Amino acid sequence: MLELIDTYWLYFLVGQYPDGPLGGLVLTILLSGAALVLAMPLGLMLGIARVSRRRAISLPVGGFVQLVRAVPLLLVLFWVYFFLPAVTGVKTSQAMTMLIVLVVFDSVYLAEIVAAGIRALPKGQLESARSLGLGYGQALRHVVLPQTLRHGLPSIVNQLVSTIKATSLGYIIGLSEVSFIATQINTLVFTRSVEVYLILALTYFILCFGLSRLAFLLERRLQRRPVGAH
Repeated sequence: MLELIDTYWLYFLVGQYPDGPLGGLVLTILLSGAALVLAMPLGLMLGIARVSRRRAISLPVGGFVQLVRAVPLLLVLFWVYFFLPAVTGVKTSQAMTMLIVLVVFDSVYLAEIVAAGIRALPKGQLESARSLGLGYGQALRHVVLPQTLRHGLPSIVNQLVSTIKATSLGYIIGLSEVSFIATQINTLVFTRSVEVYLILALTYFILCFGLSRLAFLLERRLQRRPVGAH
């Protein structure tokens, strides 16, 4: 196994870069991080709309959230990569296609996390904030959302972990993420499949377990600080 790592570590890390497109583990991490960063504001807006008292807002958003959650990510990936170009005439790259799909899915799941966090807050907090003279947006920004995101941190990190694992579906459309690169290496060293895929499994484990531990430590640190403290 050490011999494999010593020989192919750079290919495993960045794919064919700089002689080709960026790939490997770096592409997996960049895609996951970018998807969560881009999905966060969209998830916040959808989450707030989900708990809106105006049914004209909450019902369509709720329907969209339920629709996306009910469809497998793989199916949406096929639709965006194969069907949309046939209809619109605009073809996106594998990386851009994967990013679009991840942002849509992440924003929907983040919306559910935000909506659940708002519902879990003691009743009357929003009204109390508004009675102090804060507008609706100010009450959300200064009172409701800080508590919601604080309590929802473990779920948000879990979503990032799920996103990292979901990037492996990019293999289906030829995206050179880390699973695709591992398969390429396995083709080169055909008799050492167990070692290649063990390295791949360990890579995912270290990445995801490390994030979970980081979130746990961050959560413990936040619990020692009152909301609003800097």
